[in-house]
Amino acid sequence: MRRLLLMALLLTLIASGVSAQDYEFDPTVCAEFNDGGALGQDCLDMIDWFPRPPHVEAIDLDTYTLDNYSFWRIGPDATPTYSAPGGEVTGEIPAGFNFVRAIDLSVDGWMQIEDGRWIPRELARWTQPSLFTGVTIDDGLEYPFAWVLDLSRIYTSEYPGGPYSTNTGRWIARYEMVNIFAVAYDDEGWRWYMIGPNQWVEQRFVAKALRIERPEGIDGGKWIAVDLYEQTLVAYEDDTPVFATLISSGLEGFETNEGLFNVWANLPADAMAGATGAPSAYALQSVPWVMYFDGSISLHGTYWHDLFGYRQSHGCVNVTVSDARWLYQWTHEGIGDTDVANTPVYVYSSGEYGVTASGY
Repeated sequence: MRRLLLMALLLTLIASGVSAQDYEFDPTVCAEFNDGGALGQDCLDMIDWFPRPPHVEAIDLDTYTLDNYSFWRIGPDATPTYSAPGGEVTGEIPAGFNFVRAIDLSVDGWMQIEDGRWIPRELARWTQPSLFTGVTIDDGLEYPFAWVLDLSRIYTSEYPGGPYSTNTGRWIARYEMVNIFAVAYDDEGWRWYMIGPNQWVEQRFVAKALRIERPEGIDGGKWIAVDLYEQTLVAYEDDTPVFATLISSGLEGFETNEGLFNVWANLPADAMAGATGAPSAYALQSVPWVMYFDGSISLHGTYWHDLFGYRQSHGCVNVTVSDARWLYQWTHEGIGDTDVANTPVYVYSSGEYGVTASGY
C-alpha cells in the first residue's frame, strides 16, 4: 500500500513538474512520531524520498598516499635493525606501538624503512589504512545526520528502548550514513533516533554531525570544530558548514584539550613518537597531513587503525588519511603547501563523555 501511495505521489509531482530533486528535505514532519506507533503520510513520504542524507557527497580517496606509501606494524617487542639485508645489527626499534613505512621491498624476506635501516619482513605486518571518508556539505548542514559506529551489523529496534528486531527489515552497518527523522528517550534517559519508518537506534551506536554557532574569538573565514562527545569534525567557511567526518580523540589519561586554538605548524608528513620505555610507548613513521594546533597535539591522517568515531589517540585528533589530505588542502587554498595555515580549531564537547563509543 505504501508503495502505491508513493507512486501516486510521484505521479502527482511529475504532473506538476516537480522532481525528486525539488522535493524539500524536511524531517520535522516526522518529529512528533517518536513512540514507534503509526506514522503520518507526510513522514512516510519524507523517509521514502530521502532514505540517506541529501546534500552531502563523499570526498575522493587520497590515492597517492594510499597507493604509494606502504605501512607496516612492528613489535610490540623490540625490533632489531640491520645495515643491509643479512647484514650487521645496527640497533633496534624499542618495544611499543610502532609502525614504519617501507621504501624498498625488492629484497626477498627484507624491507628497508624510510630512515634507511633494514628489518626482516617476518617481523612486520602490512597495514591497510582506512578507506572511510567524510563528506562535503552543500546545504549548510541544516539538519544533522549521523554515521553508524557499531562494529557488527545489527538490526534496528521497532520503538525507542526496544530490542533489536528483524521485523524492522533494516540492519545497519558500520560507517553507514543515516538521517535523523525523530528523537525520543528511553526509560534510562538514553537518546534514540528514528532513521527509517519505525527503525530506531540508540545514540551510542551512531555519531552525529551537527552545526554550531561560530564561537567568540573566530572572526570568520575557515575554521574547524571538533566535537569530543560525538567524535565528529565539521569544517566551516564563515558560518557555513562545508565538510564533516568522524574523528578519534584522546583516550582516558590522554584527553584532547578543549578550547580555541590555531594551527601553528603543518607538514605533509611527520614522524611521531612518545613515552619511550613506558607501556604506552609509540613510534610512527610518515604520519601524513599534519596540522599542529595545541603544542605537540595535532590533527593528522591516521593509517594504523580504522576505529573512527571511537576515542583512540594520545591526545591528537585522528582522521583518515583521505580526510586529513582534504582538510590540509582546504586550509591551504590560496597559500603555499608548506605555509602555516593558522586555521582556528575549536575543540568542545556537546555533552559529557566517557571512554567508550562515540564519546559516551
